[in-house]
Amino acid sequence: MSLPEPRANPDLQGHEGAEAQLLAAFAGGRPHHAWLLTGPAGIGKATLAFRLARHLLANPPQKDAGPSLFGDAPAAEPTQSLYLAPDAPVFQRVVSRGHLDLLVVEREFDEKRGRLRGEITVEAARRIGPFLTQTAAEGGWRIVVIDGAEHMNRSAANAILKLLEEPPAGAILLLVSHNPARLLPTIRSRCRTLALAPLEEDIVAKLLASAEPDLDAATRGALVRLADGSIGRALMLQQNGGLELYGELVALMREFPEASISSIHALAERLGRATEENAYRTTCELMEWWLARFMRGLATGIAPRAIVEGEQAAIARLAAGRPLAEWMSVWETVRDLFNDTDRANLDRRQAMLGALMAISRQ
Repeated sequence: MSLPEPRANPDLQGHEGAEAQLLAAFAGGRPHHAWLLTGPAGIGKATLAFRLARHLLANPPQKDAGPSLFGDAPAAEPTQSLYLAPDAPVFQRVVSRGHLDLLVVEREFDEKRGRLRGEITVEAARRIGPFLTQTAAEGGWRIVVIDGAEHMNRSAANAILKLLEEPPAGAILLLVSHNPARLLPTIRSRCRTLALAPLEEDIVAKLLASAEPDLDAATRGALVRLADGSIGRALMLQQNGGLELYGELVALMREFPEASISSIHALAERLGRATEENAYRTTCELMEWWLARFMRGLATGIAPRAIVEGEQAAIARLAAGRPLAEWMSVWETVRDLFNDTDRANLDRRQAMLGALMAISRQ
């Protein structure tokens, strides 16, 4: 069981303030043409983008018909929500990818590698210009959602700059990004940024219980803490055995630097197999996240709370081995190893082995 994908999700949890800002901006009649929705992955940014798109498509701007013979019509009540019922025609057409006034640009699926491509190509970005310059099929907005905008390659990013500088009338661009620093500064400067915060733990717990009702309370609680405010991350970890992988990592790190070389090689060997790609990617993400969380604890003097048994011992053991500056270098090494391996399709076993050895050295 899982939550609906963003385009099919009628509900939004924990971002009432962001929704209110969008409502206020569009209620004025002259909204900004480009919005950059930012925040951690899996917290609802794309859900909010599609929620806004559906609302705008279902409520096109009213044409000024001039004064009425019978006086001015009473002003409409201001909308209090972007919600649109799932049975509404516009909602159904957005779900089926059949609304003529909405274009979604995102990474495409790579059939050969069995996963999403690493970038949004210039060919995909070049579809935006012709789409926005056409007359709206239903007389309202023409809307583009760029989901995962940080994945645009340089040529794709340059292709949309002109549109951001001189947008056609009635055009709205919604860029969704959990890593806006990777976007060109000229793109960021031409968008109005709306930053979404991580979800509260009680909201993640509620959503996780809805999506995975068979989880026991202890497992659900650990996943919520490991999710770090992201329901998307919680579901990914549950589907990929993330909690078990995290426990295995912590158990190994608790033995550093004296951990058995054979244990390190065994984990790297297993995760490097072609059949273990999901486990490998989940472990990469967990290692980077654990190191960042660990360094925040060193910087603030407040140790992060344990998620699995033995974690406090692992934290204390590693904290005593090196100063913060050296741990920052370790984190950069691990991050670069994983990024380079993914970018150049290098040996994943060697990448995992290099990362584990970098952490274990004292």
